[in-house]
Amino acid sequence: MTTVLICDDRRSVREGLTRVMSAVPGVSRIDCVAHGDELLARFSRQAVDVVLVGTQRAVPNGVEATRRLVSAHPQANVIVFGAPDDAASIAAAIAGGARGYLRWDASRPELVAALAHTLASTSVPAPRQPSDPGVQLTERELQVLRGMSQGKSNGQIGRELYLSEDTVKTHARRLFRKLGVRDRAQAVAHGFRRGLVA
Repeated sequence: MTTVLICDDRRSVREGLTRVMSAVPGVSRIDCVAHGDELLARFSRQAVDVVLVGTQRAVPNGVEATRRLVSAHPQANVIVFGAPDDAASIAAAIAGGARGYLRWDASRPELVAALAHTLASTSVPAPRQPSDPGVQLTERELQVLRGMSQGKSNGQIGRELYLSEDTVKTHARRLFRKLGVRDRAQAVAHGFRRGLVA
């Protein structure tokens, strides 16, 4: 049986995640805390199998809580939740030691399936790897990826690079395909891990 600890300063999020987690077979206990200090104290008293930490754009709480917990307890299995277009927060949390992430906009069946897989393996499945491990991004694709890592929209990236938004989307689709990822957050996380963005 699996124990889960949810950390998010929004009560509605904690309650929503608790309802979803209650539907995952094999979960025996779900506890919630609101802040990083509570998370550290609670985990130090009694470790749990999986920690779910919420992230928010331009709010460092979730990322900082992840870093502090993993620094104090490297064995902690932390999964972050975030908006699919908030690649910067998700990438920062992964760089801080999170095992992976799940998107807020995932449907309930997708969320339950992903959590069930995570709990079974105690790690989020990694994005599928490109068929050619030596795949290289073009300079334009790298520029688009760097813009994503800074939290910029396709329109903002296009204005900076003097490209149309549709052209930016085309470059984004190509770099997603090359990296073997599905969305901006995965692309930025992959870019951080490979040293493509800093």
